[in-house]
Amino acid sequence: AAVAQYGGALEYASKELKGDREVVLAAVARNGEALQYASEELKGDREVVLAAVKRSGEALRGAPEQQKGDREVVLAAVAQYGGALEYASKELKGDREV
Repeated sequence: AAVAQYGGALEYASKELKGDREVVLAAVARNGEALQYASEELKGDREVVLAAVKRSGEALRGAPEQQKGDREVVLAAVAQYGGALEYASKELKGDREV
């Protein structure tokens, strides 16, 4: 699939493909910021968000609030891109370990 080679191709995929977990995981593994094009359901999938932020910490921006408050997700995002802290929940912004 095109998304396995260029994750951003998810933007042009059908609604069905944007909701297909395997397709979205392949896209975010290649380009974390492709998370913004995933279905709302998959944006809420912790494994999908974690894969996205490990590839691009900036992807935390498009994650749902619940994921922005998930310590492991935020730590992974910040480890990849320190500026991702901007998108973390208020509670995690105050966490010394983050």
